[in-house]
Amino acid sequence: MGKDHAEGKGKQAEGKVKEVAGVATDNRELEAEGKAKQVEGKGQEVVGDAKDALKDDEKKKN
Repeated sequence: MGKDHAEGKGKQAEGKVKEVAGVATDNRELEAEGKAKQVEGKGQEVVGDAKDALKDDEKKKN
C-alpha cells in the first residue's frame, strides 16, 4: 500500500466520521462535507492504483 492509498483511506475514514456526526446532529452541511471527503479519498486511492499499475508495468519492461 502506497502513500496515496493510505491517505485515501484516512480521508475516507475522516469523511465517514463527519457524515455520521452530521446525521446525528441533523447538520446537513457537515454531512455533505463528510460525503465529499469520502469521494476525495476514493479518488486518491484510484490515483494510487494508477501509480502502482505504472510501476508494475515499468518493472515488467525491464
